[in-house]
Amino acid sequence: MAQPKILLTRIDDRFIYGQDVELWNEAMGSNLVLIVNDEIAADSRMWAPMRVAAPEGVWTRFFSVQRTVDIIHTATPRQLILIVVASPADALALVKGGVPITKISIGHMQAGEGKRPATPTVAVDDTDVAAFKELQELGIELEIRSLPSSNPDPIQLVVGDTLGTWGLSF
Repeated sequence: MAQPKILLTRIDDRFIYGQDVELWNEAMGSNLVLIVNDEIAADSRMWAPMRVAAPEGVWTRFFSVQRTVDIIHTATPRQLILIVVASPADALALVKGGVPITKISIGHMQAGEGKRPATPTVAVDDTDVAAFKELQELGIELEIRSLPSSNPDPIQLVVGDTLGTWGLSF
């Protein structure tokens, strides 16, 4: 069975937001944006605004984590896929489920109760840090990058829950 052509996996809790996905799509050359989130997949009322925001000529699909795991390997060679998830936990579930992801770009993770700022656009809690650590242990490359034209910030997780790249201790 051929591997699906996953051009980029991105963590961005806004999913399809403004021109961000258009810029990422243009940079990556994808023709399918796959939003992977159990809540959104179950509520088709949330799909229309995201479809409108997607670049013209790009297919948009909304799948649960399990559905993605179950069918990603049926993707045709002409499908050039940009996967967008809301959290490191969803990305980890995809990797553990056999989705061939080698690199994850982290764009936006909203601040909230129990979250600590890691960068101006990324806030993490202990669950996020644990998922990032496990992803790295599985050999997944992680970077923070707002836009394709931005310089990436690699994430180096070390003992003591320190995100060394930013010099922040959690």
